[in-house]
Amino acid sequence: MITACSAMSDGFSEKSRLTIQNSPNYKEGVFLNPLPVQESPFTKMLIEWIKGGENTVPDQPIEVENRSKEDFLKLPESGLRITWLGHATSLIEIDQTRLLIDPFWSERSSPFTWMGPKRFFKPPLAIKDLPEIDAVLISHDHYDHLDQVTLEKLSEKVMKFIVPLGVGSRLIKWGISEDKIIELDWWQNIKIDEVNITATPARHFSGRSLVMADRDATLWAGFAINGENHNVYYAGDTGMFPGFKDIGDKLGPFDATLIEVGAYNKLWADVHLGPEQAIQAVKMAKGGLMIPVHWATFDLAMHSWTEPVERLLTAQQISKFPLSIPKPGQSIELKNPALLTKWWPTLPWQTVTEHQIVSSGLTD
Repeated sequence: MITACSAMSDGFSEKSRLTIQNSPNYKEGVFLNPLPVQESPFTKMLIEWIKGGENTVPDQPIEVENRSKEDFLKLPESGLRITWLGHATSLIEIDQTRLLIDPFWSERSSPFTWMGPKRFFKPPLAIKDLPEIDAVLISHDHYDHLDQVTLEKLSEKVMKFIVPLGVGSRLIKWGISEDKIIELDWWQNIKIDEVNITATPARHFSGRSLVMADRDATLWAGFAINGENHNVYYAGDTGMFPGFKDIGDKLGPFDATLIEVGAYNKLWADVHLGPEQAIQAVKMAKGGLMIPVHWATFDLAMHSWTEPVERLLTAQQISKFPLSIPKPGQSIELKNPALLTKWWPTLPWQTVTEHQIVSSGLTD
């Protein structure tokens, strides 16, 4: 059994503990969702995992745009450049500020180095070749978003880590100075240079214990990034909930939204969107150009690894919503977004009719 420290355990000051306890989103030792999630029976999920799925990992190398240090020597003239590095990891260069979201450079998304989901491709940009990063943003403490080895390496070159409440205790345990850590509750914000970063609500959960002994002990969040001239929204891991409209009304409109489209299943539809609901969420949040993340990097569900974008393209043809699907390592600028060219192989996949993802508790 692997048990991580809880949000209220060693490593944090009394002031930090009081901040967590006084959060309106914290009750009886756990953080709460803005809309409660329905738990699927563990037996059903276990059976699904044992059955597995088809084409969940690539059988040929994925097309990657490998990058070098020289590619990022200068900030973008347009003022906004978004580089997707795989899964949720993204480099946001916005109004003279560089932010790194959910950095992950390890080989496996797992508490173990010898087993667990293995990445489909090597990182397109080496950590040593990253430009100067003004802050790292972490959405929650799950293994595919919070990687100890990566953060230990980044701590040598990054001075600020912005995380939801409680997640800082994990960083401190790994040797990152508390002085570098900024914890935010939902709707709280911090200014980095001239860019405001606000932690936004999400419908998900947290925990790193294999038996979920620390379930919901730390908070999960998305981030609204509001610069002087550009705005970007990263939704984090989330199911559908009405709060997307509040985010758009309070902090939008956005030039671009990075939103998860993969690792979904009808058994956990309350904590992951699926492609069709992702489009709906971006519309509600006044999200601008949609950039899909959280796919094509790890085998974390039973669907084909290409299914998220195949379904996304099908839904987009109906909605006509602005969409760009970068290959790993590719940079997107609003004046020159990546064309909707298919860089992934053609594989069998389930349509929305065959496997519909609808979060519970929603009203029309």
